[in-house]
Amino acid sequence: MDVLVDSMFACLDSEFMIMPKGEGFVDYVTFENAYEQLKRDTRGFTDVSTAAVLTSVHGNPLGLVVLRTMLGFTPPEWAEIATSLTQVEIPQSFARNLDRSIRLGQYGTSLSRGVPATRVQALVEAACRLLQDAPQRVKPDELHRLDKVDTMNGLSSVRTAAQMGVSYAMVLYERLLGRPFASHRDSISEQVGDSLESAIEGVLSEAGVSYRKTKRAEKIAGFDQAPDFIIPSEHNPLIVIECKVTQDDGTARDKVTRVQHLAEVSRQRIANGMQGFETIACISGRGFRVRREDMKKLIRATRGKVFTPAVLEYLVEYTGLKRFASRGPFSGD
Repeated sequence: MDVLVDSMFACLDSEFMIMPKGEGFVDYVTFENAYEQLKRDTRGFTDVSTAAVLTSVHGNPLGLVVLRTMLGFTPPEWAEIATSLTQVEIPQSFARNLDRSIRLGQYGTSLSRGVPATRVQALVEAACRLLQDAPQRVKPDELHRLDKVDTMNGLSSVRTAAQMGVSYAMVLYERLLGRPFASHRDSISEQVGDSLESAIEGVLSEAGVSYRKTKRAEKIAGFDQAPDFIIPSEHNPLIVIECKVTQDDGTARDKVTRVQHLAEVSRQRIANGMQGFETIACISGRGFRVRREDMKKLIRATRGKVFTPAVLEYLVEYTGLKRFASRGPFSGD
């Protein structure tokens, strides 16, 4: 078993250094241009009124994203607090979609089309009110979200940060609280997993294997949580493939448990006189390379059918998928 674990660890790469930009990625120059326009239109943040900020973001919609980063909120958080402060109902889905559409450039240089003006105004009004004054005092064991270098004293902190720069130590401290690239990493997490799933689809399609790729949170009869791929179909599950990507060992443990559960479901089906299925795990990321015991569990649960991107080319040849191949070297076997 230790030899098998060493073999698996050897073909797991650390992928956290390089991230896909994904749709909606905003480069620094574009962001800085929007920031400078907001700064000009508010006269160096001396006139942070709803009217002044609205005028600015209508001229450059990306100013709304700049405003959100000044608050340090996620889009759903901004929607929730704006609803509370203005009594204008702003669904969290609206805030997420608005933020993404702006980053994709779908509104160009104007928010006037297709965006409910009252909701945008409520978001801006709430932001302006929050930025005006220093955050309220909290208990010694609590931390206010606006107690950060550029908002700790209200607009005077904003102006100081804009005019004189900020303490590098403070920037590093706030980075400690928020993690570098945190929001971007969260936004492309599914895309990272999709790249492995796409590679699996390519291997299956090339071999002419019939398969059913499930959707996120899709319900499939016989499974409390649908596997990523079912071969040949959900009506006749003979092989299932679970695709997992993680850079964190704690998350890896949960994902190993998920694969173990699938193998147990197959055993229960056999015990009940039903057709079982072969369980295959396709994994990627350094998280799976940390705990040897977890990898042993994964190998046992799948009876050795564990594949990484480095060995994905052998997926059909060394599993029951070979029986379903209708193209390529295995189609006549």
